[in-house]
Amino acid sequence: MLRTALCDLLGVDVPVIGAPYGPFEQVELAAALCGAGALGSLGTAVRPLPDLRRQWARMRELTDRPFAVNHTLRPLNEEAFRATIEERPAAISFHLGVPADLVARAHDAGILWIQQVMDVEQAEEAVRAGADVIVAQGGEAGGNGGEVATMVLVPQVVDIAGDIPVVAAGGIADGRGLAAALALGAQGVVLGTRLLASVEMGIAEEWKQRIVAAGATDTVKLRHGDRVLPPYSRPGRHPGRPRTLRTPFLDELEAHPERVDPAEAGPRLVEAVLSGRGHEFLPFTGQSAALVHDVLPAAEIVRGIVADAERVLRGITDATGPPRPAGTPQ
Repeated sequence: MLRTALCDLLGVDVPVIGAPYGPFEQVELAAALCGAGALGSLGTAVRPLPDLRRQWARMRELTDRPFAVNHTLRPLNEEAFRATIEERPAAISFHLGVPADLVARAHDAGILWIQQVMDVEQAEEAVRAGADVIVAQGGEAGGNGGEVATMVLVPQVVDIAGDIPVVAAGGIADGRGLAAALALGAQGVVLGTRLLASVEMGIAEEWKQRIVAAGATDTVKLRHGDRVLPPYSRPGRHPGRPRTLRTPFLDELEAHPERVDPAEAGPRLVEAVLSGRGHEFLPFTGQSAALVHDVLPAAEIVRGIVADAERVLRGITDATGPPRPAGTPQ
């Protein structure tokens, strides 16, 4: 079984983390990932605290394995963050900002901190803040993301992170992606779009089938997403734009942003997401949709990716021979 130091740190069997999907229902998916030896994640965005407590209780019923709870600054629900600290998951994951004060609060409670970054500057902030794991998310990723490609960003973040494990995200949907991430110096991967198209993920079947049918260029970066997405809780630099499949709502937003009233469209979007119709407005999806050809159980996806990565790495070793010590003549 493929293992890295990340597995030992997180208490998991394979170097795979399931992405958090904000407000979308993913308890069954996260539990299935934990059962497959990966780290499952639960989002918190815009969900009321009683709903989050229900999700956490259900997660505890389904698995006794480590899992992560995600928060962001878009927006930060302080009440939900306090409740997460009290819940004491194995890790808190965070993106759309690097809040050093929240990292310290998590550490005081004995909780690991997984910090997602989109560029070198954020990676430097994450190191200073004391993150335990840094996720380098390339611009191929779905949802809110930066502009730098995974292949370029991951080695830069590895160089900055030192002894902090780096995890690659964005554009990874099969064993070749996991093997490539390890070759770049990462110690694991985050799977997002690939797991949206899983049996357990609680989104509409229509969204899953659109992912299966999509090519890489069917996903687009929104220029005017700020008009409909929740505002940031803290001022500062907020890099990145959302990547999504197109919908009539988004086509109108991009072509005529002045016609979309944020005061009306934002709450309508939140209501749609919480009622299971988020795909009608904002179906976050990454370019790795081009590598997704079916909807499978999450455990099968994880096992297949890890096994394929092992085969790829063995094939590279067979083709090139064992690695030579530095300075050895060719």
